[in-house]
Amino acid sequence: MSLVDVVRLMNEEDAGVAAAVSLVLDDIARAVEGIVRQLQLGGRLFYIGTGTSGRLGVLDASECPPTFGVSPDLVQAVIAGGYEACYRAVEASEDDAEAGVRDLNSRRFSEKDVLVGIAASGRTPYTVGAVQYARGRAAFTIGLTCAPGSPLTKAAEVSIVPVVGPEVIAGSTRLKAGTAQKMVLNMLSTATMIRLGYVTGNRMTNVQTRNAKLRARALRILQSEAGISEERAGKVLEEAGGDLPLALVMSKTGQPSSEARTALEKSQGVIGKAVESFSRPR
Repeated sequence: MSLVDVVRLMNEEDAGVAAAVSLVLDDIARAVEGIVRQLQLGGRLFYIGTGTSGRLGVLDASECPPTFGVSPDLVQAVIAGGYEACYRAVEASEDDAEAGVRDLNSRRFSEKDVLVGIAASGRTPYTVGAVQYARGRAAFTIGLTCAPGSPLTKAAEVSIVPVVGPEVIAGSTRLKAGTAQKMVLNMLSTATMIRLGYVTGNRMTNVQTRNAKLRARALRILQSEAGISEERAGKVLEEAGGDLPLALVMSKTGQPSSEARTALEKSQGVIGKAVESFSRPR
């Protein structure tokens, strides 16, 4: 095949991934409901997987703190072979069914937590063993795989199975299966954070202003949400020490930073609840 034909074929195959995911949206919604419930009870969200699946879990978990302003402990990723496996293949580690259990125990995994097992084939011993263990502890478990009827679907309480079909390179699940997993993980984490209140409208109102680009974005959000000028937004953000949620509560309520910070702490960082607290009788 010519190079153009190769990439055209890949593109045509990729076009079917979104359609496959669209068929499992009800399952994704059920999973999000369970995640939100557990997190509201004080639990945490864990992803676990090996190889590409594990690396996709690490990617999604690592994006939650800067995007939604949550603690790095709230969404965690466990990958077979440790974080070294993010940049170097440690494939043999996936065959140890007990290793996943040990890795969860090292994070003090409990029945309050949620475990999302990610495995394109649905039969990876490391991942399946971890999900079986988590479900045995009465934790909420989710299986994300592209193989219907696999051991992972049987082990998990909720199964999400986008069937993407054969890969362009047979067995290379970093292709369509990986794309489907990435899409589903985006939905799980984003919809969860929306339900928890860490997004306002469609704005990243809990974004962390750690560089010039994010500070500029925070200023635009503050202007739009609070209806103030760019100059005023800059001053309030400075008074808030670059903390956008704090600046928003200050702007919307007229409260000093100390009062606004206390309200945010009581609302667990949810801006809407913090703002509403000042309109309720005290």
